[in-house]
Amino acid sequence: MAGYSPMMQHYLDVKEEYKDCIIFYRLGDFYEMFFDDAITASRELEITLTGRDCGQEERAPMCGVPFHAAESYIAKLIEKGYKVAICEQLEDPKEAKGIVKRDVIRVVTPGTVIEANLLEEKKNNYIMSVYKKGIYFSLAICDITTGEFLSTKIEGNNNFETLLDELSKYNPAEIVINKLLFDCKEEVSQIKLKFNTYINCFNEDLFNDNIEELQDNYSFVDDSNNKINDLENKKFELQATNGLLKYLNQTQKIKLEHINAIKVYTITKYMSLNLTTRRNLELTEKLHDKSKKGTLLWVLDKTSTSMGGRMLRKWINEPLIDVIEINKRLNAVAELKDNIILRGDIVYCLKTIYDIERLVGKIAYGNCNARDMISLKNSLKNLPNLKKLLAGTKSELLQNLYIDIDELEDIYDLIERAIIEEPPITIKEGGIIKLGYNEQVDEYKKATIEGKNWLIELENREREETGIKNLRIGFNKVFGYFFEVTKSYLGLVPEKYIRKQTLANCERYITEELNELESTILGAEEKVVTLEYNLFVEIRNAISKNIERLQKTANIISILDTLSSFAIIAEEMDYVRPTVNDAGTIDIKDGRHPVIEKIIPSGTFVQNDTYLDKQNDRFSIITGPNMAGKSTYMRQVALITLMAQIRKFCSCNISYDRSC
Repeated sequence: MAGYSPMMQHYLDVKEEYKDCIIFYRLGDFYEMFFDDAITASRELEITLTGRDCGQEERAPMCGVPFHAAESYIAKLIEKGYKVAICEQLEDPKEAKGIVKRDVIRVVTPGTVIEANLLEEKKNNYIMSVYKKGIYFSLAICDITTGEFLSTKIEGNNNFETLLDELSKYNPAEIVINKLLFDCKEEVSQIKLKFNTYINCFNEDLFNDNIEELQDNYSFVDDSNNKINDLENKKFELQATNGLLKYLNQTQKIKLEHINAIKVYTITKYMSLNLTTRRNLELTEKLHDKSKKGTLLWVLDKTSTSMGGRMLRKWINEPLIDVIEINKRLNAVAELKDNIILRGDIVYCLKTIYDIERLVGKIAYGNCNARDMISLKNSLKNLPNLKKLLAGTKSELLQNLYIDIDELEDIYDLIERAIIEEPPITIKEGGIIKLGYNEQVDEYKKATIEGKNWLIELENREREETGIKNLRIGFNKVFGYFFEVTKSYLGLVPEKYIRKQTLANCERYITEELNELESTILGAEEKVVTLEYNLFVEIRNAISKNIERLQKTANIISILDTLSSFAIIAEEMDYVRPTVNDAGTIDIKDGRHPVIEKIIPSGTFVQNDTYLDKQNDRFSIITGPNMAGKSTYMRQVALITLMAQIRKFCSCNISYDRSC
C-alpha cells in the first residue's frame, strides 16, 4: 500500500502531537480538517463533508472553512467543548521549495479565548488550575485577556466543599487538574455536575514548586499588594501556579508579557459564601436561565467601562470582612454621592475610556492593530483631567487613587505622533503612519503622490502628441501600468508603443518611460508598506515595555468606576450609608429588597425591620402561608448585609457588625 502524501503525512504528525484538539490546517485561503476531525467538525459546524486524495486508496474525509471567517467557527467548537489547534503556514507558498512549512501557532481552549467578539465585555474569562495533594488543594486562576493571575491554597476542614465555593466565585471556563485529582472520579464528577466547564488532566511533573524560575519572571504580592520576597512557605501555591503557567505556555506558544504579577491571596480575607448561597441569592446570574437581569449585579451596575464592570462583579463575589477597608470605600462612595458635579465630571471622563486591560493583552499577544492603538490613545487622553478631578477629593481612598494614577503622557504622545486617526484594520497594507513621524516614510509617500501626478502629465502629453483623444493610462496587478487605445484609434499608435495585451475593443501598450514610472511608483508603494509595518511593530514593542504602568492605571480606573457606580445607585435608589462596626448587632430599619423593589412598581415595596445580635436575639422564626414573602425577607437581609461589606450603600438604615 502506498504511503500518505507529504502534506498529509505532516498533518498526521501534527495530529499525533495534538491528539485532544481539532486541527485547523491552513491550505491557501482555507483551514482544512481531515479524517475524524473533519467528520466531527462537519457535524458540529453543519458544513459539507468532502474528500481529498491522500496517497491511499480511499480519499481522506475533509471539510474546511475560509481563513478570514475562522473565528466564528472556532467559537462554535469551543462552546461545544472542543479544543482547536491552529496550524498556520509559516512561509509564502509562492516562495516555498517543496511542501510549505507549517506549525501550530496557538491552541484555542475555552479558558484561553482572547478574541473580543467571543467574550463578554464586563465578565472575566478565567482559566484555573487545581493541584490536589493528599486531602488539600492549591489553586491558580488567570484571565489571559487582562493578565490577572491569582493563587491560593485550601488546607483546613471541608476542603473539597471549599474548593467548590472558590470555583463558584470565579466560574472558570476551563480547569486544568493533576492526575491525583483526575483519578478521584467522584470529585471530578461533582465539579462537572455543578459547573459548565471544560476539564483536562495535565502533566503531573509540571505542577512543581520551582521557586527560582518563577522569581526570575514574576513578582509576587499578598492580599494587600505588598511584595512577597520569601516564597519558601508558598511552595504549595507555587505548584498550582507552575502548572497553569506551563499549560498557558504550551497552548499559547508565546511568553505572555502582561502576566507579570501573581497575587497569593488568603481565602479567609473575604466573606465566605458557599456555592448554594451564591446561587440562591442570585448575585451575578439568575438561577434558572443564567441571565444578568434580576440579579444584584443588575441592580448595582452603572459602570461606564468594561473594566469597572468586571471589578464590580469581583467585589460582589468577594465581600471584605476588614472594617477599616470597608469604611475606606464607604467614605469614598459618600464623597462621590454628595458631590454631584465631581461625580458627573468623573463619569464623563470614564465614558471616553476603552478596555485598557484587554488592549494591553492584545499588545502583549502581538495581535493588536492600529485601530487598537487609537482606542488606547483616546483612552489616555482624559487621564490628566481625571487626575485633576481627584486632586481635590477628601476621602483617603480617592486621594490614594489620585496619587497612584499615571497619566501615561509619553505613551499618548507616541501614538499621537505616529498613528493616523482613522487607520485601516490591517497593519500589512500601509496607510497607518502619519506624515512627519519618519523621514523615509515621508519620502516614499511623496514619491507615490508625485508619481500619480507624473502619470496624469504623461497621459495628457501622449494624447496631444499622438492625437488619440481617448487614450488613458490604466493599471492591473498582472500587467502593471499600460496605455489603453480603442480600436478606432489604432492607426495613430506610434512605433515606440509596445503591444502588451489585446482585448475585444481595445489594445494595451507600454513604453520605456511608462515602465520607468511604474518601477518608481510601485517600488515606493511596496517599500512604504513594509516600512510602515516595521515602524508599527516598533511602536507596539515600545508600548509593551510599559505594560505594568498601563495595568496599574487600568486597575485604578476600574476601582473609580465601581465607586462611581455605587454612588449613582445610592442616589437613584435613595440608599443610605450603613454603619459597619464591632457592636455585635444587625439592626436594619426600613429595609427593602434591592432587586424586587426595582422590578415592581415604584413605592409599592413594604419596608420592614430586622434585629439580630450575639446575645439574646441570635435568630428569628419567620412564619406565614406560602407566597407570603418569607424567602424574600431572608434574602433581603442577606443582600443588605452583603452590600454593606462590598462597600456599598444599602436600601435601609443599618447598624451592622461584620462579625455576626
